[in-house]
Amino acid sequence: MPAHFILALALFALVLFLITVRPWRLPIGWTASAGGIVALLLGLVTVADVVTMAHLVWDATLTFVALVIISLVLDQAGLFQWAALTMAHRSRGSGPRLFILLTLLGAMVSMIFANDGAALILTPLVYEEAKVLQFRRPATLAFVMASGFIADTTSVPLVVSNLVNILSADFFHWGFVYYAIRMVPVDVVSCAASLAVLWLYFHRDIPRTVETDALPDPRAAIRDPRVFRGAWVVLGLLLVGYLSSQLLHWPVAVFAGAAALALMGLALPSAAISVTGIIRHAPWNIVVFSLGMYVVVYGLSHAGLALFLGRQLTVWVHWGQWAGIGGVGVMAAVFSSVMNNLPSVLVGALAISYARVGPAAKNALGLANVVGCDLGPKMTPIGSLATLLWLYVLNGRGLSIGWGYYLRVGVTLTLPVLMATLAALWAWVALIH
Repeated sequence: MPAHFILALALFALVLFLITVRPWRLPIGWTASAGGIVALLLGLVTVADVVTMAHLVWDATLTFVALVIISLVLDQAGLFQWAALTMAHRSRGSGPRLFILLTLLGAMVSMIFANDGAALILTPLVYEEAKVLQFRRPATLAFVMASGFIADTTSVPLVVSNLVNILSADFFHWGFVYYAIRMVPVDVVSCAASLAVLWLYFHRDIPRTVETDALPDPRAAIRDPRVFRGAWVVLGLLLVGYLSSQLLHWPVAVFAGAAALALMGLALPSAAISVTGIIRHAPWNIVVFSLGMYVVVYGLSHAGLALFLGRQLTVWVHWGQWAGIGGVGVMAAVFSSVMNNLPSVLVGALAISYARVGPAAKNALGLANVVGCDLGPKMTPIGSLATLLWLYVLNGRGLSIGWGYYLRVGVTLTLPVLMATLAALWAWVALIH
């Protein structure tokens, strides 16, 4: 094994360990950027590589920041609480119906506002509803686990539904409509499979009836009616922008950023919304984290990992399309579960670029890589930054979820959904080609 590969692997493992454990509460952006600088100093990457990485990730990271800002404005305006309470009242006192409706709400929020927004904003609202409804711990766990799980497993449909999707779309040059046509039907299968496994696993813990009259009226959740109404117009225009991005050949960050600025401008006079607080708490560290982490991963891939995996992918594709799609999807899921999905998606994309297959096959493998990196993180607590933050948020509210419990639930739920989703992708790609 070459010495530079061992060095690159050791650096990557150290950076990933520090990001996961966060000793002395080190910001993840600092750790990743320090790792990128060390990779540069050690000669694992060049300045040209850093420029290449910046070109690859700027659209994804800025879109992510814009979507989080949009989510925070809408959260402070009361839109998400209004939606959660509306779903609760529409359950008409049925616990199973409430479980399904709130889970579907999580899928919709994940599709539009990305998985991080769904997991980190909607989950606390679901938890607060469970408290008001006086659920016991098993029932509360069922609802919050479902909201966290569905946020990732249904983050497949649109380019903007997951940071992984945006990065992949930029890497493979997929337009917004091109991607949606291929992945929306696949996401429907993923959503149905997620609902099925969640119900099978948690149905004994879900109360048959709930006293939804104890919950406040949804209209009471709206803190600023003017921003609430204006938000629907902005979101509608944002969707139009997304759809036109492929025709205009503009990055989705342009439209997401414009929507974030429009919502902040709308919210500026509001007494209920702190625009300065939202700007201050926006995930700017993710911008630094993305570039630093991807530089470290590029060093590892450049040392031979991507070329080795690319040769393996070539063999799988020659065995048949299902072997290629299934193999890439499972590989990406395993990588994501043990080393985080953000570096994993780049490793997979670089490996696919080295595979000796045609353009159509590379696109299919790229989509399988997305599925694996979107769903695979749910198997372990360290699979994604969103899951780590989600556990932190719940722990701060007094609901501690142990890693042993999470691993047991995560692996049991994720594997069947992953295989069903990959099978749907294989069948749909074969049909439309």
